[in-house]
Amino acid sequence: MQAETATAQLKKEFQFTLSKLSHEIRNPIALINSELQLMASSHPELCSYQQWDSLMDNLEYIRELLNELSDFSHAGTISPVPVNPKEFLSTVLSCEKNTLEYLGITLETHLEDISFPIFLDRVKMRQALLNLIRNASESIEHPKGKIIVCLRKCEKGICISIQDNGCGMTKEQVQTVFSPFVTYKDGGTGLGLAVTNEIITAHHGQIVIDSRPGYGSTFRIFLH
Repeated sequence: MQAETATAQLKKEFQFTLSKLSHEIRNPIALINSELQLMASSHPELCSYQQWDSLMDNLEYIRELLNELSDFSHAGTISPVPVNPKEFLSTVLSCEKNTLEYLGITLETHLEDISFPIFLDRVKMRQALLNLIRNASESIEHPKGKIIVCLRKCEKGICISIQDNGCGMTKEQVQTVFSPFVTYKDGGTGLGLAVTNEIITAHHGQIVIDSRPGYGSTFRIFLH
């Protein structure tokens, strides 16, 4: 019990440090960006340099990283309300369908009617689901991409599964995929799935992965 309390305290302190660090870095980054925009206004020729594009890309990456650091540090703070699971999931998926179609990925859904409400933080759970769908879409590198989302009742509540036919993961990758700053994608921050795991844990839920290299992955979220 003492070990669990100590671990929880260390985790809380780590998240507080991340939050403070991202806040302190955000201000000078915003100032640098403003000054660069002023320079570009006075000297438009700067924008034609290859180094300028690289500089802008790196600033955008830093902003994205800071946003994800903030998401991670606040992922455990939730405000649950009673939600109809099928209606909620249908709304989330309808917003993603067009994006996936544009990427050439088929979205297939199997949503069971659930007669009882589930208590969710609508904003945080939406973020967790979109992180998983984005992760699934980024794992697909062939023209016959498919993502299957299912909702069903289980023994103690509901199960939401997100299955893809992407590149899949090794057992070693599965064991570390939820760790902060661990990524297996070029240009990834390694925080998206860590945020997702924190959100599911904050809901007293569980997320389980089945994956095989070359065959794709299935993420199952259990909530009650």
